[in-house]
Amino acid sequence: MCTVRIGLAQINTTVGDLAGNTQKILGYIGRARELGVDLVAFPELAITGYPPEDLLLKPEFIQENLERLQEIVANTRSLTAVVGFVDRADDIYNAAAVIHDGILAGVYHKAYLPNYGVFDEDRYFQAGTEYPVFTLGSTVVGVNICEDIWHPTGPSGLQALAGGAEVIVNIAASPYHAGKRRFRERMLATRAADNVVVVAFCNLVGGQDELVFDGNSMIFDQRGELLARGEPFEEDLIIADLDLESIFRQRLRDPRRRKEKLAQTGEGVVKRIPLKAIEGGEEKPPLSPRVTRELGHLEEIYRALVLGTRDYVLKNGFRRVVIGLSGGIDSSLTTTIAADALGRESVVGVFMPSCYSSQESHADAQELVRNLGIQLMIVPIDGAFQAYLDMLDEAFKGRERDVTEENLQARIRGNILMALSNKFGWLVLATGNKSEMSVGYATLYGDMAGGFAVIKDVPKTLVYELARYRNSLGPVIPERVLAKAPTAELRPNQRDEDSLPPYAILDPILQAYVEEDRSLAEVVARGFDLRVVQDTMAMVDRSEYKRRQAPPGIKITPRAFGKDRRLPITNRYRSHGP
Repeated sequence: MCTVRIGLAQINTTVGDLAGNTQKILGYIGRARELGVDLVAFPELAITGYPPEDLLLKPEFIQENLERLQEIVANTRSLTAVVGFVDRADDIYNAAAVIHDGILAGVYHKAYLPNYGVFDEDRYFQAGTEYPVFTLGSTVVGVNICEDIWHPTGPSGLQALAGGAEVIVNIAASPYHAGKRRFRERMLATRAADNVVVVAFCNLVGGQDELVFDGNSMIFDQRGELLARGEPFEEDLIIADLDLESIFRQRLRDPRRRKEKLAQTGEGVVKRIPLKAIEGGEEKPPLSPRVTRELGHLEEIYRALVLGTRDYVLKNGFRRVVIGLSGGIDSSLTTTIAADALGRESVVGVFMPSCYSSQESHADAQELVRNLGIQLMIVPIDGAFQAYLDMLDEAFKGRERDVTEENLQARIRGNILMALSNKFGWLVLATGNKSEMSVGYATLYGDMAGGFAVIKDVPKTLVYELARYRNSLGPVIPERVLAKAPTAELRPNQRDEDSLPPYAILDPILQAYVEEDRSLAEVVARGFDLRVVQDTMAMVDRSEYKRRQAPPGIKITPRAFGKDRRLPITNRYRSHGP
């Protein structure tokens, strides 16, 4: 065949829901069949969900995944499907099943197992050593998995050169962080052009614990030009007709491939698996592939936060969330994201004033609630705070008030939110941002209390940018919240800058130290004051124990706290002096 209709089923799976994931796969196979698709691909580990982590240590989990694969094979007729699953032989493998007209025609085992950042695949899988290609009539298709295509001399090159593949189907679960789509797109375009091959990249979409998968599945032609791109942060079926005759013509004019092919033919790892012709194929009217628009930087991040929040809440069986409202920017943005993710009827805001809470904060919290249309509860904490002071009066006798009394207020509020969670089954959303988490400017068992931290990986300066972006779609966050100086309102006339550098200075220092592992000298060389940098680094190091007790939150930067950054709590190494 000279034209192949390919489909990429960009689906939102749930880890461990093997039955639900299987039904979703079968539904998309049916849709693809109705649309005349010849080959439809599904994401990496689509049957189990990604990443399954230590579920892979349960033999019964692996066995059920294999049984679900057989169910899919039995219901896949009149087309070819590529489905991610866990294969079992002498060991277990991150695998892609190639199913052709009701038969399991072959299996590909992932060769490059990532073991950096959020990835830990060496813990679970054996690496594959063979790179099969599959012949659909006169068309040769190579299949590989996620990390495999990131390596310039990896499986894609072998399949295209030694195997003669004209189409590379890469099934993936490539997590999101801001800016990654463009980097990924450049890489895929390069693989297509370098190997004179069509690259079809099928990515997962959805939230899984701290990870968000953005979709953005793409098809590139043999010149590295974008043919089709799926919807970001949504399920989608991307379809394109591939003109394979043009690939052959371009290869005839590129003698470099012949030299490279000679160098690869001795590898002995590529084998061809022929697939029988499917009877009854009809001529299909041509279709125009769809390229979705690119999202702006802030829109992309905001949608990632909405999707990550929605999936964490709903996939874990919650129907309502509760958030402590302070009238400040962090709780306002968190509440707005929750309302956008879940609907206004699923969000409860709780304003818990103390004697230090300003009338402006009360008014701003009420205005936010009105704008969003969510439920508001008001629970004053002065009585509880005074009761704590009375109980501790003897123990604290002779000592001045300090941060202890400030933290008591935060912990009382945390107790109230957790009580509401226990009573009504609501999930508490914590409101701390990355800047606060970095330097410990968040109260353990207080404003860090909760089941999920929506903006945990969002620096404070970005919190303001996202709030302004959301207001550009329709004003919901009061303008005064955006204009007033940040304050915890735990003592008279308190401002964040009493304890921290201005966020415009703090955030770049944190990015250099936390995300880039820059030394003291390197950060100071960027123009920052030595003492400010030393103090900031010391606060980051001292707060490691607090971050270990923080709830999970959505990763949106290249290096988030958690799996990305694993430092020992007990640690005497200091790069910033004593």
